[in-house]
Amino acid sequence: MSDLPRKAVTRTAKLAALPLGFAGRTALGLGKRIGGRPAELIAAELQQRTAEQLFATLGQLKGGAMKLGQALSVFESALPEQIAGPYRAALTKLQDAAPPMPTSTVHAALEERLGPEWRELFEEFDDKPSAAASIGQVHRAVWHDGREVAVKVQYPGAGEALLSDLTQLGRFAKLLGPLVPGMDIKPLIKEMRDRVSEELDYGLEADAQAAHAREFTGDLDVMVPGVVHHGDQVLVTEWMDGVPLSEVIAGGTQEQRDRAGQLLARFLFSGVARTGLLHADPHPGNFRLLTSGALDGPPEKWRLGVLDFGTVDRLPQGLPVEIGTALRLTLDGDAAAVHELLCDEGFVRPDRDLDPEAVLDYLLPIIEPARAEEFTFSRDWLRSQATRIADPRSPAYQLARQLNLPPAYLLIHRVTMSTIGVLCQLGATVRLREEMETWVPGFATPTADQDTTTA
Repeated sequence: MSDLPRKAVTRTAKLAALPLGFAGRTALGLGKRIGGRPAELIAAELQQRTAEQLFATLGQLKGGAMKLGQALSVFESALPEQIAGPYRAALTKLQDAAPPMPTSTVHAALEERLGPEWRELFEEFDDKPSAAASIGQVHRAVWHDGREVAVKVQYPGAGEALLSDLTQLGRFAKLLGPLVPGMDIKPLIKEMRDRVSEELDYGLEADAQAAHAREFTGDLDVMVPGVVHHGDQVLVTEWMDGVPLSEVIAGGTQEQRDRAGQLLARFLFSGVARTGLLHADPHPGNFRLLTSGALDGPPEKWRLGVLDFGTVDRLPQGLPVEIGTALRLTLDGDAAAVHELLCDEGFVRPDRDLDPEAVLDYLLPIIEPARAEEFTFSRDWLRSQATRIADPRSPAYQLARQLNLPPAYLLIHRVTMSTIGVLCQLGATVRLREEMETWVPGFATPTADQDTTTA
């Protein structure tokens, strides 16, 4: 598979084959069990084949299929280990690799978007892509002024492919539910559909990246490559070397994991506070660790390199003060004030009569990382939360079904949960409370309104 399949009927057929394949392998496994093969061995085989099919289909199709795979990849920590193992390797591949476009297609796209003399803009241009992702691929090059640059070229037909994929995936979203316990995938797919036009607009991406690059110039913790040039479907930015975050997840020392986790949490909260823009695609493929050329150098000197600003949430005042206020009141155990605030913000529908203490009991375990001075994120902790919320017998499950997520908070919620998923993949010990007290409005100091509410 070397090009982006654009015919809707072709893409639909490949995606529709996913649930059929899952069902077929389950039936085959049952047959093998009847034939006497051990159940554990059969289950492992089925999981491995499912993971392989998932990667092959989502990765080859790129577009919305691959974007969904990337979004799901950060939640593999929530799966039981016997299931997560086979999926982990397959989904990790989705974070920064996909079959590339043919060279002739790349050249034709550059000629169309940069003009027939496009080669004059570069001293060098590597035809082999350095990365190939959901809607575009990146080539390393040297700009005409001698700067090393990354050239991001959008796949022809990417818009059509995104919409086609997400429409089809939405039809069998429930079948993907077991991949991420406790998460409703359908709203995730809808939100991706709603943001297709932004994702495809490289001008908007250039503006968001340039704003971050300016704000973090000279920063000791975060680095964002500057924008060199952009067109309708081509984006040229400064090149950034670094160790992919996925490598630290796979084999980093604890000290390295802790530093990477602290930087990730710092960027999550400080980025939106400093730029008014929330980076909304926090999977490991979009982060690099800048180690000054020595991976075994002191991690405390590492910086976090951030890529891909195609999806952002525009929050000019930073995170809503109501988020920090609700978190602070929850940690203080003020059930009545938390319930009132959630009602005011639309998290509790007017027709629902919920017990404030039950709401508090539901929230406290989720925000446990913000309670202590430092917290160790782990797969076990995330699995326990996913199990608590996904088990129909659990009070948390019953209460969660009665809560509402207002549209204005949807992307913030997804980014926060995705970042927590990555922190659990890292197994990092992070001073999350410190970052929240510094960057989240309303968390550290109660506002006058809160004083009135709780008086």
